[in-house]
Amino acid sequence: MLTQFEHFAVTEMMGKPDNPPRANGTLCFGSDWERSSFGMALALAKNGYFEWDDFRDELIASIKLWEDDHPEDQSTWNYYDQFLTALEKAIVKAGIVDSNEIMAALAA
Repeated sequence: MLTQFEHFAVTEMMGKPDNPPRANGTLCFGSDWERSSFGMALALAKNGYFEWDDFRDELIASIKLWEDDHPEDQSTWNYYDQFLTALEKAIVKAGIVDSNEIMAALAA
């Protein structure tokens, strides 16, 4: 069951370019990291680390950049890859971590 904030966040994305994948009205996650990324973004926004609308702007920009870079071949598309890219940018902008810490964690 979604909290009031989670319901707000998800419904704000409905019908927009950053609309998360759904099946039978339920969010779809292909793996645990996708679910964790989504939950982390909701929790950070809910707790005031960044505004949900600012995160959505990052997500829309990430999706557009991917689409611009892949005009012909969209076979590698994964919504949550773009979601994670946007989340990384949002937490850097919020000062939660810096980009060097993210790069170090990815390298490890």
